Amino acid sequence: MNDSSNVTSSRRTFLQSTAVAATLAASSCIAPASAIEPIPRNGKPKFKLSLAAYSYRELLQGKNGQEPQLKLSDFVSDCATFGLDGTELTSYYFPSNVTFDDLRTLARQCFRLGLDVTGTAVGNDFGFPAGPERAKQIDGVKLWIDRAAVLGAPVIRIFAGHVKKETTPAQAHSLMVSAIEECCDYAGTKGVHLALENHGGPTATAEGLLAFVRDVKSPWFGVNLDTGNFHSDDIYSELAAVAPYALNAQVKVVVSGPDKKKVPADFPRIAKILREAHYRGYVVLEYEEADDPRTECPKFLDQLREALA
Repeated sequence: MNDSSNVTSSRRTFLQSTAVAATLAASSCIAPASAIEPIPRNGKPKFKLSLAAYSYRELLQGKNGQEPQLKLSDFVSDCATFGLDGTELTSYYFPSNVTFDDLRTLARQCFRLGLDVTGTAVGNDFGFPAGPERAKQIDGVKLWIDRAAVLGAPVIRIFAGHVKKETTPAQAHSLMVSAIEECCDYAGTKGVHLALENHGGPTATAEGLLAFVRDVKSPWFGVNLDTGNFHSDDIYSELAAVAPYALNAQVKVVVSGPDKKKVPADFPRIAKILREAHYRGYVVLEYEEADDPRTECPKFLDQLREALA
């Protein structure tokens, strides 16, 4: 049996008692869920810093009908100036007709600046039933798998999608799982991982996200842990519950509970959660606030460095 089969088989074996199950049961706002084995990691926790291009969204897309102020190549240059280890090149900011030569040129710039392309992201929705829209969503993810391979990006963060009117939540879950598995099968042929983000809908809670971790059968699948996308009374317990399955960690500068009131994110506590999960990989800042990201991102990156040191 090869390594891929071993991993897939391991993922099928549910554990009766794990640290994650204990975390879920201990939280008053999270119901216990069947647990699976965390991603195996060796060595001490290791963190490398990156910045998501989404942080520059208004500069890269333009605001109020204005022309964009920057290109992705400018964002990459800023990442190098900020002393980062890598850069996340979010798919939304590439031209719709981007070519493989364009991607190679950007990858060349990153390499010469000493930056890894830490990943990219797509805005998919796998909740559609069989038909043209579902095929379009799956084909779009596969296209970006090809592009990620050219960029040298090891992971794409994806979404599950939304439950449609014509389907039940259980049917939608099955649709989403099957689409993720189909895309993971393709991603594996390119050496690219798919990381499911906790991004509302069925993945709005740790329990909901872990249902996908439990049911998707692929060694090329894991979680994109977004620290700003849980909104329960016990956000940090939810983050701790899913951190063992993280392929990528994405940190926002604020969190908000059920009242939607924004409060500063507790970077030291987030760092502690990642250490306890033995996370080894990129910690990607995603700045979503209204101030100038070229001014604010370096400040928050310094805070992250201190917390992760």
